[in-house]
Amino acid sequence: MKDDAQAFASSFVAGARRLGIDSGNAAVLYLAAGGGACRTGRYPAGARVRVSTARRTVTALVHLVRADIVPDGEVGLSDLTWQRLGASEGEPVRVRLAPPARSFAFVRSRIFGADLSVEAANAIVGDIAAGLYSDIEIAAFITACAGRPLKVEETFALTGAMVQAGTRLEWPAAPVVDKHCVGGLPGNRTTLLIVPIVAACGLTIPKTSSRSITSPAGTADAMETLAPVDLDTERMRRVVEQEGGCIVWGGAVNLSPADDVLIRISRPLDFDGEAAMVASVLSKKLAAGSTHVLIDIPVGPSAKVRSQAAAESLVRLFQAVGQAYGLTIRTVISDGSQPVGRGIGPALEALDALAVLRNERDAPADLRTRALTLAGHVLELGGKAAAGEGFALARATLESGAALRKFEAICAAQGGMRVPEVGAFRHDVLARRAGYVAAIDNRRLARVAKLAGAPKDAGAGVLFLAPVGRTVKAGGPLYTIHAASAGTLSEAVAYAATHPDIIAIVEDE
Repeated sequence: MKDDAQAFASSFVAGARRLGIDSGNAAVLYLAAGGGACRTGRYPAGARVRVSTARRTVTALVHLVRADIVPDGEVGLSDLTWQRLGASEGEPVRVRLAPPARSFAFVRSRIFGADLSVEAANAIVGDIAAGLYSDIEIAAFITACAGRPLKVEETFALTGAMVQAGTRLEWPAAPVVDKHCVGGLPGNRTTLLIVPIVAACGLTIPKTSSRSITSPAGTADAMETLAPVDLDTERMRRVVEQEGGCIVWGGAVNLSPADDVLIRISRPLDFDGEAAMVASVLSKKLAAGSTHVLIDIPVGPSAKVRSQAAAESLVRLFQAVGQAYGLTIRTVISDGSQPVGRGIGPALEALDALAVLRNERDAPADLRTRALTLAGHVLELGGKAAAGEGFALARATLESGAALRKFEAICAAQGGMRVPEVGAFRHDVLARRAGYVAAIDNRRLARVAKLAGAPKDAGAGVLFLAPVGRTVKAGGPLYTIHAASAGTLSEAVAYAATHPDIIAIVEDE
């Protein structure tokens, strides 16, 4: 250990310079090739370094550039590195090599047959959260957990480690309620309705939500079109103390930082095992201080969970791990055969939620019913309604306008309510023949919305007009694509044209 400390003790100080480079999810440090630091041979391209100001430390990857881009005596920072450090132009930063992750030995053991112990999980997740793992090492850990699924005890260990690696909130009184949908269903933005209904009824619901992982919009993306979501822990606490609830981005409050990293790497791998899902969800609920959690599991042929058997297996794992940590869990297996509401994309989904909150005559009925059903479960779970009476209380809260007033108050507390803007470039996708809608391919419809620019372009996405069972005429509209530019619109239109079976139409006999 002493030799390691000596090996990585040498460092240098240079002035910080923001290069204005979007490096995606990777923190990058740029050094002059052939400069003083590189001449030592200790900072080659791809090396991992610890970059520190007087206030913060970030782990970053070294990229080498020409000396006219980053002069000797300076270090260039990508936008992500700059933001994480909170640096100012010219501020001295200290750079040193990052030590190796000793916990990777546990990853190797898991690959070759060992179980993931509490010690191993704590060590691995702690090092990931500290930035000591490269993307390749993280991918190896994810693969080790997916190739041979985690046992219940291993899932318990991983969940606890993920909670331990971040901030854990505490609230003055129980119950503290929450809800989560496992995903895979476009437009399913019930959180924007459930939180104000539940908070208006007097329960505490500190909702931390994710940005999009593989979908056209995460709850945080949709909420951000209405109000700020990048609240730090103290500001989030003030909002909840004032209004009883919030809808904020979990990444800003550091509740489960290792989970955010694991999600980033698992996304391109397309690994989404049930144990990883349960650990991800429950670690964030535990970190948020929740005591009672509703889990919504949509099931459908193109949803994330494809079968009743898979849903029931997931229910058992949620219950087992939740019980081990003292959480009261209620699960709902719901219909995942088609999108919920009309909007698919941040602004379009937010507008759907507003229409329901405002009790507008043409608000999406399916979104309204689904949100009231789930809100009713949460109200029963939190003791505000007797068994079977939650739906009625939720409906009365919505119809009275109390839910809308609470939502507006939450938005104001989070920084002010704004109006979502929809992409101005649009194209109607029309039915090629008459008949009735028999099935929807959720994944491909979501793909259209993403090609149109969602969620990066908040106003981009799809306005869905043809739910299952609806009769359509030849040439009638099935969905409208919205985009922020002609280029992204053309990509989405081209994909839709080559996949006419996204909405399956069966001719009337």
